[in-house]
Amino acid sequence: MPVREMIDDYPAAVHIDRAALAATVELLGECAQACTACADACLAEDSVLDLTVCIRSNLDCADICEVTARILSRNTGYDSNVTRVQLMACVQACIAARDECDQHAAMHEHCRVCADVCRKCVTACQSLIDKVD
Repeated sequence: MPVREMIDDYPAAVHIDRAALAATVELLGECAQACTACADACLAEDSVLDLTVCIRSNLDCADICEVTARILSRNTGYDSNVTRVQLMACVQACIAARDECDQHAAMHEHCRVCADVCRKCVTACQSLIDKVD
């Protein structure tokens, strides 16, 4: 994705550090993809009924990460309150998916990978919250 190029080329002021913003948007995309793939892999497991909460948490996280990336990519008419609350919601969704995947990580590699990506996304979003003005 040309995220960094698009953010760097934005012609007006950006209210968050451009490098941190670009890195977080990229990680949000990674997390959304990992969560979608993990949910799909869970559906293919023999123990799918035991993975219902994991699937739901992953799908919620994927949707929230995608929305958060889109909101962070819009800088015209920037509203720090919306950005902050959306990042906080994303942190919560990533924590829920991470915690659920951690419970299955020993049995399912896709859950281990997903939990690791969610963990990184939590850190990035929390860091960006501190930079929102």
